[in-house]
Amino acid sequence: MTFFEHQSLARRNSRVMVALFLLSVVAIVLAVDLVVGVSYYAMDDAPAAPGLAGVPSEVFIAGAVVTVALVALVSLFNIVGLAGGGAKVARMLGGRKVAPDTRDALERRFLNIVEEMAIASGVRVPEAWVMDAERGINAFAAGWTVSGAVVAVTRGTLERLTRDELQGVIGHEFSHILNGDMGLNIRMIGVLAGIVAIGSIGLFLMRLAREADDLRFAAVVIALGLALFIIGYVGLFFARLIKAALSRQREFLADASSVQFTRNPDGIAGALDQIRSTSGGALIHGRYAEEMSHLFFGQGIEVFLSGLFDTHPPLDERIRRVNPGFQPSTYRRSRAAAVQLPVVEKVEAAAPAGRRAADLGTAWGRSAAESAQLVGSLSPEKLGYAERLLKQISPALRETLRDADGAAAAVIALLLAPKEDVQREQLQALSAAGLAPLAERVARTAVHTRDLGVAFHLAVVDLALSALKAASDLAKHQVVAGLEAVINADRRVSLHEFVVLTFVREQLWARPKPPRADKRIGELKAHAGTLLALLAHAGTRADAIGSRADALQTALRAGAQLMLIEVPTATEFAPATISTAFEALKLLAPMQKALLVKGLFAAVTADGTIRIVEAELMRLVGAVLDCPLPPLLEEVDPATLAA
Repeated sequence: MTFFEHQSLARRNSRVMVALFLLSVVAIVLAVDLVVGVSYYAMDDAPAAPGLAGVPSEVFIAGAVVTVALVALVSLFNIVGLAGGGAKVARMLGGRKVAPDTRDALERRFLNIVEEMAIASGVRVPEAWVMDAERGINAFAAGWTVSGAVVAVTRGTLERLTRDELQGVIGHEFSHILNGDMGLNIRMIGVLAGIVAIGSIGLFLMRLAREADDLRFAAVVIALGLALFIIGYVGLFFARLIKAALSRQREFLADASSVQFTRNPDGIAGALDQIRSTSGGALIHGRYAEEMSHLFFGQGIEVFLSGLFDTHPPLDERIRRVNPGFQPSTYRRSRAAAVQLPVVEKVEAAAPAGRRAADLGTAWGRSAAESAQLVGSLSPEKLGYAERLLKQISPALRETLRDADGAAAAVIALLLAPKEDVQREQLQALSAAGLAPLAERVARTAVHTRDLGVAFHLAVVDLALSALKAASDLAKHQVVAGLEAVINADRRVSLHEFVVLTFVREQLWARPKPPRADKRIGELKAHAGTLLALLAHAGTRADAIGSRADALQTALRAGAQLMLIEVPTATEFAPATISTAFEALKLLAPMQKALLVKGLFAAVTADGTIRIVEAELMRLVGAVLDCPLPPLLEEVDPATLAA
């Protein structure tokens, strides 16, 4: 299945969850009405008829209304409370955000793996969190959007797993990020909280009855509370059933995806074997372990009737599927010989990159449909490419990117002109904008960025965003103001400058929860046409007037045909117009986004090649529309991509 099909499936699963939720509410209402009816009859000194027939219908109606209102309000309250996305979930589970400049060797290893996978998949680098109090082996990914994801692991995961095993676990979690599971998981937390709320009311009533002076009243309240507490287990039954129904197959898929990403079945199989063979396994002991058990890499809670209610398949079955020939005893012996505590992982710089033209590209042998299938994909080739590309970034620059001040300076330094006189004007423009301290940091950082080609710039920005997103609003505004000052110093905006500025601005203020996306491309054809025209104009070579005009029309027609829109005529692209188009196109339904991406790929590859500027623009589109694109030039050695 493609990324867009997974997104559509996640939406269908959300509807299934709602249907199961409504059935659960009906069952709970019937149980509550039974309890309320019996209680009313017991307290009525002169019932009109024997049994429940003597209970007025108004009592049952009131019980149903109150129950539905309570379940709905609790569910809504929890969903709204989780608007903060993955970071909110991580805090609830006792997580601590890993500082980008951490010196803990285990945490640095964790960060490096997350960064490699993010660059390889085109996902913005997720925040990394550690649940320090949890000693079991477990992990989860959470967030409303691909760009707003967090990846969290227990301390036990960091301490007990090898790098390959940890990479297998992180690959599993990246599958959840790319397959659209996270939004469904967060909604499930909120919805299921309402189902189990009745049991909490029952506990409250039993505590309240202890303080009552009227023994008969206290007995009735205790009986009512006990009954509601039991009904709470009815809700818990349905909650666990819903989680089990929607979670197991997704875990098999994520396991398989992890093997596909890393091409190392021993990695994830070894991690699962460690859960199976160590005390504590994958158990989570925090307060919210029950509500969030469906998020985890492993079965985080113990449940009665485990075969029916487990949110995860049996460990033996998971290991067999990812690695049918796995031999635990042999693996554990080889693992014991290889395990050692990691030192702080450092990135060794590769040889200096040679300089090449900024429009360097490569032949493109994929159709538009095949190109669109790259969205949300992660492969061993791309993972290897990301590792090589990151090695081209000097250790000094990598360290600079780990704090907000250094990250801000590095991002702006990327756009400094190679000519010293123009560079001086840009730094003066920074100072004139009231950003003199930032200008000084940019000048010092430029020594680390001046030899990086444009093919490295988005990777550097991705690494910088981890620190910048945690900065104050003032610092974020200064970064954007600094970029604008440097860009406008020469009174012109190049496409590359536009990409970097738009990319940074979009990510710094990305909404945690996305708007409802259900529009069709025909409803937004003007905005789709604007974006198509931008990419067609950017990607058409200016060899000769006639040939460029013909090539431009070929690209526009190829894209418009796949999008099912008219050939656009736009020739001017003001930043405000493009930003408006991006905002509108975020509302496209998943399969409609697929049409848009196919059309854009058809335009940029109409000449059979893809250039760096085209690849940059496509990855910008993917980032803004939450459709992550991996590096498009992965078959080209990064050392040849300096501008």
